[in-house]
Amino acid sequence: MKDFLEQMKRIWGHLGLNQRITLSVAAAVVMGGMIAMVWWAHRPSMQLLYGRLNDKDVSEIAAAVQEQGVQYQVGNGGSSIYVPADQVHKLRMVLASKGIPAGEGVGYEIFDRSNFGISDFVQRTNYLRALQGELSRTIGQLHGIRSARVMIVMPENRLLFSDQKSKPTASVFIDTTSSGLPQDNVNAIRFLVANSVEGLRAEDVALIDSHGNLLTENLKEDGSLAAASSQMKYRKSVEEYFGNKVETMLAKVLGAGNAVVRVSADIDSDSTTKTQEVYDPESQVVRNEQTSEDSTTTTEVDGATSPQNTTVGVSSNTPSNATTDNNKAGKNSEQVHKNKTNTYELNRTTTNAVRAPGGINHLSAAVFIAPKAKPRTPEEIESLRKMVANALGVKAENPQEIARSVTIQETAFENPPAPKSGGVGELVGKYSDLLKNIGAGAIAVVLLLFFLRMLKQTKPDEIPFELFRPAGASGAAGNGQSGNITPDLLNEMIRQRPANVGVALRGWMANGNSKS
Repeated sequence: MKDFLEQMKRIWGHLGLNQRITLSVAAAVVMGGMIAMVWWAHRPSMQLLYGRLNDKDVSEIAAAVQEQGVQYQVGNGGSSIYVPADQVHKLRMVLASKGIPAGEGVGYEIFDRSNFGISDFVQRTNYLRALQGELSRTIGQLHGIRSARVMIVMPENRLLFSDQKSKPTASVFIDTTSSGLPQDNVNAIRFLVANSVEGLRAEDVALIDSHGNLLTENLKEDGSLAAASSQMKYRKSVEEYFGNKVETMLAKVLGAGNAVVRVSADIDSDSTTKTQEVYDPESQVVRNEQTSEDSTTTTEVDGATSPQNTTVGVSSNTPSNATTDNNKAGKNSEQVHKNKTNTYELNRTTTNAVRAPGGINHLSAAVFIAPKAKPRTPEEIESLRKMVANALGVKAENPQEIARSVTIQETAFENPPAPKSGGVGELVGKYSDLLKNIGAGAIAVVLLLFFLRMLKQTKPDEIPFELFRPAGASGAAGNGQSGNITPDLLNEMIRQRPANVGVALRGWMANGNSKS
C-alpha cells in the first residue's frame, strides 16, 4: 500500500496542471455523486398521514408526532403532514386514541363531558354547535372541498306564542380546490344539511364558496324549471339503461366493440287523476224496509141497555139475566190496515286512479354494426332488428312500424387509440423503492463511465522508467542503460501502465537514435 501511494505521488508530480485539474474535478464529481446516491437511497419514503388540515390540527399533529420521535414533513401549503411510510398506520392509531385531529369546529364530543346545573338555553346552544360541527366535518370530506363551515338558525321555541312564519334556515361556506362545484355536488350538500335538521327544507339552504359565488342562486327559480331538469335526468337514465341493454346483447352476438346503440325515449310527463263511477241496474240491494199497521174496532147497542134510558121502577129491579139478553141484541165491527215500504239501492263502483309521470310512450333505437367480410343479407338485418325490438319491448305487429322504431346500418368503425398506461406518477408511486435502487445504481454506473472516459481522454505524459521501477531498484534507465531492466520487469511495467510505458519507450528510443 505504501509503495502504491509513493508511486501515485510520483505520477501526480509529473502530471501537468490541466491534467491535475481534470482528475480533481472528476474525482470530486464521482465522490459527490456517490455520497448523494447513498443519502438518497437511505432516505425514508414519506407518505401522507393527514391532509386538508387547518392550522390548529397541523400544530397538534406535529406535536404528537414529535413526542413519538418520528420525523415529519409539512406540505401543500401547510395543510398536509407526511411521515415515513412504515409509521403511517401506527401514528394514525396513536393519534386516534388522543382524539387528534379533532377537525374544524366542535362535534358531538361536547356532550362527553357531564355538565350539571346548566340551563336549557346552554344545552340547546351546545346541541346546535355540535350539529354544525358534525356537518362541517362531513362536508369537508367531500372531494374537491378543503374545508366547510355550517351556520344553522333555529327558531326559538315559545310556550305561549308560536310564529307560523318562523322556520329554520342554514348557510354553508365551503373552501373549494377549484373555481366551483358541479351542480350535483351542490344539491347533495343542500339535501345533506336539510335532512340533518328537523323542519329544514333544501330550498332554505344557501351555499357560498371561497370565491364569493352564491352556488344556490340558479336553484331559486320557478319550480317548473327544476321539474324539467329532473325529467331530463330521468329520460337520460332510461335511454342509457335500454342502450346498454341492447349493446351488451349484440356484443354476445356480433362481438365486443362491433355494435353501437343509441336509444331515444318518449317520456310521458303528465300527471293525471281519474275518477270513475259505475252503476249496475241488474244488481239491487235493499237499503231500507218500513212496515206500518192500523187497527180499528166499532161496537153498537140498542136503547134498552143504554144507561141514559134506565128509570127507577120495575125495570131497575129486573133480574140480571134480563140485562144479558139486551146486550146480545147489540152489533160489533173491527178493521185492520197494513202498509209496507221498501227502499232499494243500486250497486255503484267508484274508482280513483292516479297516473304518475314517467311512463314510456315510445322507444326508438339507432344501431350501427361493423360489416363482415361478406355483406349481411336483408334477412340477417331483419332478424337483428326483431331482436333489438324485442329487447326494447317495442310491440308492433306491422313490420313497417318496427322498421321505423329500430334502424340498423352497417358502417366501418375507426380503430380506437390504444389505451394509455396509468402514467409516470402512478408507476413511480407503485414502485418507488425499486425505482430508487435502480436509479442509484444507474447514477453510479454513469459517474464511473464518465470518470473512465475522462481518464482515457487524458494524454499520458512521458514518465522516466525510474518512476515505474519497484522500490529498492537502482540504475538509470533514462540514459539508455538497461542493466537493471529485465524482460520480466518490463512486462510488469507494461501491464501496469501500458500508455505511459509506451510513451517512455518511444522517448527512450528517440534519445538513443539521436545519440547514435
